Amino acid sequence: MTFFLMEFIAWFFHKFVMHGFLWVLHKDHHYPTGKKLQLNDLFALMFASTSIILIILGSISDHDIKFWIGIGIAAYGLAYFLLHDTLVHQRTSLLKDLNNRYFRTVISAHLDHHSGKDNYGFILMFPWKYFRDEYQQDRILND
Repeated sequence: MTFFLMEFIAWFFHKFVMHGFLWVLHKDHHYPTGKKLQLNDLFALMFASTSIILIILGSISDHDIKFWIGIGIAAYGLAYFLLHDTLVHQRTSLLKDLNNRYFRTVISAHLDHHSGKDNYGFILMFPWKYFRDEYQQDRILND
């Protein structure tokens, strides 16, 4: 459940915090400097720290709800890293050969976000027109 809630939290955080008062940290993601590490990577540390603290606190409390919320945040963080940093931005070569409708949709929606479109979701919450466009493109190519 936390995994799915994180998409809404990430959308809100991305739109109102990263593109808001903490733009100074997020800006180098939209306007890369060529450095391996970006100030934007601090956001990953913030979410990871929250996850680790919750997992530890939940473990001390006999794996109560804090533990499972921390696990959900960590799982979302892993999925986000694999899709965003690895697949879309190719910061590693791990997933460079993946090619299906969902992955093309995620890439297209996120690259549109980088070109200034008002699109802040990522794993699930992006405009559904991108799925429609990919489906139509597949139909054209397969007819």
